[in-house]
Amino acid sequence: MIDVIIAGGGPTGLMLASELRLHDVRVVVLERDAEPTRFVRSLGLHARSIEIMDQRGLLERFLAVGTRHPLGGYFAAIPKPPPSGLDSAHAYVLGIPQTTTDRLLEEHAVEVGVEVRRGSAVVGLHQDDDGVTVELADGTRLRSRFVVGCDGGRSTVRRLLGVGFPGEPSRVDSLLGEMEVGVPPQTVADVVAEVRRTHLRFGLGPLGDGVYRVLVPAEGVAEDRDVPPTIEEFQQQLRAYAGTDFGVHSPRWLSRFGDATRLADRYRIGRVLLAGDAAHIHPPTGGQGLNLGIQDAVNLGWKLAAEVAGWAPDGLLDSYHAERHPVAADVLVNTRAQMFLLSPDPGPQAVRHLLAELMDFEEVNRYLIEKVTAIGVRYDFGAGHELLGRHLRDVRLTRGRLYELMRAGRGLLLDATGRLSAVGWADRVDHVVDVGDGLDVPGVLLRPDGHVAWVGDDQASLVWELRRWFGAS
Repeated sequence: MIDVIIAGGGPTGLMLASELRLHDVRVVVLERDAEPTRFVRSLGLHARSIEIMDQRGLLERFLAVGTRHPLGGYFAAIPKPPPSGLDSAHAYVLGIPQTTTDRLLEEHAVEVGVEVRRGSAVVGLHQDDDGVTVELADGTRLRSRFVVGCDGGRSTVRRLLGVGFPGEPSRVDSLLGEMEVGVPPQTVADVVAEVRRTHLRFGLGPLGDGVYRVLVPAEGVAEDRDVPPTIEEFQQQLRAYAGTDFGVHSPRWLSRFGDATRLADRYRIGRVLLAGDAAHIHPPTGGQGLNLGIQDAVNLGWKLAAEVAGWAPDGLLDSYHAERHPVAADVLVNTRAQMFLLSPDPGPQAVRHLLAELMDFEEVNRYLIEKVTAIGVRYDFGAGHELLGRHLRDVRLTRGRLYELMRAGRGLLLDATGRLSAVGWADRVDHVVDVGDGLDVPGVLLRPDGHVAWVGDDQASLVWELRRWFGAS
């Protein structure tokens, strides 16, 4: 029997598969498409996702093919400088097209032993007390202990589960694609600059060799999103907003997206779970979607692995929903707010002007940047130290960097006193006696996802939290 079947071979599914392999879980990824997608939905990684790549030893691969950009201007495209002293060693945006992110994550997944089966569409699910039977479009049946649906906003797994997906339907659509342009680059730049003074959902970005990434508001809301737009639709809308179609031709790919916001009622029913866009959809404002899915995967991976291994304490797997559902709800709110602020109508523009003034206050600017980049996420672990429930930034130790100690995806007890112990959990938690530069705490217990589970120097309270997160000794 397979331990875990993951439906969907996008960034969420591939990241989750690699996380599970850190714990020797047998994983099969079923991807509906026979070939990798050419669509470039996402253009970068935010600070928290960059931290995750560093924690897993993957960051150098991404830095080699990405471009670092400053953080300013990422909330509703309001141009502000980044706030100083963000709580991250990676306070930048890493520009990298999603196709490249997908490729790097798939290469890593295969390296660590994940089996990726392309052209394998899930059409049926049946779960019982012992496992889940998955039926594929070609009639093949597979059996696994758990299934995770990472199969996108129109998730087949979610539909088969009967999980509710309430929210707001699309009110506005946008056209997005890559195509060649038939006018000089300076002409494109001048016209785009003028149009974007009033229409921020409009843009043409050069990709090289005369190819541009084109974004333009659609004429209406599509009834069938399976039908891609035509180059004629792009030409029509470009003329409507810019007075010219820039001579666009020879499209590489064309797509359409809306501003719907929906959130699954539940992230788990029995042995089947949801992650990424299968659990939540929202407008792309702020570039949070891919990042949200990767962070879902890292939260879920170690918990599901613990369930497979048999040491998970009661409620650990259910804490995935308890922690990640509110985070997604917050993303839905802030992306909806950003879409409102991008409207050219007088009311939204008045609110936008006021918010731009408020963002001159350091605290407001910092709050919004931490929200978009997810470094402000704090899980509710109860009352305690200000670090409790938050991610811990990378810190220098006498023996190197903190994140270098997290590559195995295990818990980590960082002990500056030399008097603490996690001996009964040595198979799940690494105990490191060291002092973190600028980390003014005697001891800190990190979960495998990098969030702080305990702070202090009292052995009795540490044992309580070890049991809470890592089961019996």
